[in-house]
Amino acid sequence: MYGELTDKKTIDKVRQTFDNYESNCFEVLLYKKNRTPVWLYMQVAPISNENDKVVLFLCTFKDITVFKQPIEDETTRGWTKFARLTRALTNSRSTLQQLTPMNKTEVSHKHSRLAEALQLGSDILPQYKQEAPKTPPHIILHYCTFKTTWDWVILILTFYTAIMVPYNVSFKTKQNNLVWLVLDSVVDVIFLVDIVLNFHTTFVGPGGEVISDPKLIRMNYLKTWFVIDLLSCLPYDIINAFENVNEGLSSLFSSLKVVRLLRLGRVARKLDHYLEYGAAVLVLLVCVFGLVAHWLACIWYSIGDYEVIDEATNSIKTDSWLYQLAISIGTPYRYNASGSGQWEGGPSKHTLYISSLYFTMTSLTTIGFGNIAPTTDGEKIFSVAMMMVGCKYH
Repeated sequence: MYGELTDKKTIDKVRQTFDNYESNCFEVLLYKKNRTPVWLYMQVAPISNENDKVVLFLCTFKDITVFKQPIEDETTRGWTKFARLTRALTNSRSTLQQLTPMNKTEVSHKHSRLAEALQLGSDILPQYKQEAPKTPPHIILHYCTFKTTWDWVILILTFYTAIMVPYNVSFKTKQNNLVWLVLDSVVDVIFLVDIVLNFHTTFVGPGGEVISDPKLIRMNYLKTWFVIDLLSCLPYDIINAFENVNEGLSSLFSSLKVVRLLRLGRVARKLDHYLEYGAAVLVLLVCVFGLVAHWLACIWYSIGDYEVIDEATNSIKTDSWLYQLAISIGTPYRYNASGSGQWEGGPSKHTLYISSLYFTMTSLTTIGFGNIAPTTDGEKIFSVAMMMVGCKYH
């Protein structure tokens, strides 16, 4: 505790060291509970976590009273300097033992430790770093630099999947374009490699410990994300690229690609670390809003595409929003009686997607200009559900 003989400037330095999260050392005079003054060599070392944020301080104190000018208090007032020094030595038995040499080797060792204790630099401050647990050679720590970088790559590819999968399923696109086919194949291969890495990556157990046992790692992964990850990395786009694939089988493969969206659960867990930053929350909300609008736009188009043509009578429904859009932009649907015997024409897929996204954006923000409006029962039910979703953002 502080007392009347404690230097005020030293007190201010100690307080400033804690306020600035610095490492420093001081010689300070403090008092015991019985009001006995004692000189201490104080070392302050800030301890940071893995995010370089100071979470606590380590303070070490060494009694150096015997090496300082003997202290004169009320109990020793009037004593000679030699008498006060004798009292300080007898009150510190451990210090007296340290100063009692037994052999030359111990004398030199004690002298070096004494010199180290009296050193005023910060070089002797201990370095604190979390020791990496010992793992088998083929096991990867889940927080190492490589795994962290790899997780960010998977995160970006998951967002890419979350955008492209609903679009490809709703608009029934076949990846005949070689560039897109190669890109999607590379994504599938990366997801497959991620499965292999997950079988060799540590995880945190229920008690907070790092599990590095290969058998436990495999069992944990098989019980959690293995099935979802396996379904998400199958090459559906390569299968759909073949022209002779049965239409029903192709639709089944396209529908299974939606399973990849379940990987967004991992994204939510990773982004949870950034929710304490205001700018990160704002960017995250904008991304989530755009992603939800994209999904709803794909569903909105699927409803219109399903209802625009009555397959039972092979006639077109003039009250569908797709038909109304085709008439307004001058690209109407037409019946090919001499050829395929099916309805053809209509707006391009790019126009249909932009129009669908425009409608979902205006509905979610409760603006609604009315140039694209629901007319059938299915479109109205979906619009009501979309408006309820939009209320969550206001």
